[in-house]
Amino acid sequence: MNHSKFTVIKGGSDPDFGTRRFLSAYITDTRLMGVVGLQIHWELLEDGVPVDFYQFFYFDAEEYGLDSYRSYQGNDDMEPVAIGESMFGGLGGRQVSLTQREAQFLVQDFCRDSQMMGIPLPEPRKEYEFLLEHPIQADSSLLTSVTEKMCVDLQSDYELVHYFLMRSFGKDKKGLAYVCDPAAIDSGWVEDVAEPYGATLCKNTIEEFINPDGTISYLSESLVEVERLNQYRLVMTEVMAHNGKVIMAKRRSAFTVSMQEVAMMLSRPEFVTVFEVLPQPEQSIPILEEMFTSAMESNHENGQLFMLFHKNNEHVNRRIFRLNDDIQSLYFLTDYGQLIVGAYTLPAIWEAERKLQKSRLGLLLIPTAKYEFKEPVLLDFVQSDYEDFDDFLNDIKGDQ
Repeated sequence: MNHSKFTVIKGGSDPDFGTRRFLSAYITDTRLMGVVGLQIHWELLEDGVPVDFYQFFYFDAEEYGLDSYRSYQGNDDMEPVAIGESMFGGLGGRQVSLTQREAQFLVQDFCRDSQMMGIPLPEPRKEYEFLLEHPIQADSSLLTSVTEKMCVDLQSDYELVHYFLMRSFGKDKKGLAYVCDPAAIDSGWVEDVAEPYGATLCKNTIEEFINPDGTISYLSESLVEVERLNQYRLVMTEVMAHNGKVIMAKRRSAFTVSMQEVAMMLSRPEFVTVFEVLPQPEQSIPILEEMFTSAMESNHENGQLFMLFHKNNEHVNRRIFRLNDDIQSLYFLTDYGQLIVGAYTLPAIWEAERKLQKSRLGLLLIPTAKYEFKEPVLLDFVQSDYEDFDDFLNDIKGDQ
């Protein structure tokens, strides 16, 4: 999950919400991925002087509800852009404009879902309570409008099937309603194909079959992680679609798979370049943060990881879906002076190297090694207690 490294920033006194004037709002069109980002921009009066006030809401439909809230009060135009990039940049979606009524309804809807999930609302709640005071009565026009804005336009039945299975395994009934024909759900043609507990769709492979009556069925082989049971399952489902909606779904079989089988199914090449970094990590980290404002940044035992995502979710519109195909590149700065860059294709690693060469770090990096691995190893190193990447490689080679 992409948690922002920003905290609430105040530009003066507490916001005077009684003077607010709505300026704009947007939502990311990523609801079918299970998460959305929402920003609202107000004008307030601070001692009689107009000041901008921005609110940022991060909503996770599967587990965390309204997971994060941030705000910014002030007239620095770059600060809200940076916060928005930090919170929503990893979602891979477009920003779609909302009306004030739509934005207020969605905040209320997010809060209702959080309360139903038994999840406390993020603080400081007092900053957005005014959005909850007057419930918005949702009519069909409003529901249709916010649904269309939150959900990306589907380009193929492959994309539809992948999203259907994501929402199914994630136990996301609202999300399912966006991709299924209501009549098919009411009639029982769309079965519950999920596991007893919520699960993450790690990989899905679709095979297309033409039935004797000329209709098309999509047989999906889904590798899912059931975190609550600490196991992986392989689930076979049959799905039929019409006019961009699922009209039939049946679960055909399911069984548990071993970690060795999981590793084989998720294996793919990884390209890695290792640099020696001349400045100390505390000098390099601010430069990387400046370069990768939209990256997901995380601290680890032996360094700092920057995970950069693609700007869209086109990886869902393929016959084979992999959860991590939204990752563009990885940058891991160790506490001991190594910068290790990873990507899953040659063009992606070349682009990652070019970004570094053009940066302020460019002249302060010494390339020391290049690798092509048959399966990913960089994240294993990140999660290990090794201090040096070469030592890590030597040991895993010795174990093989």
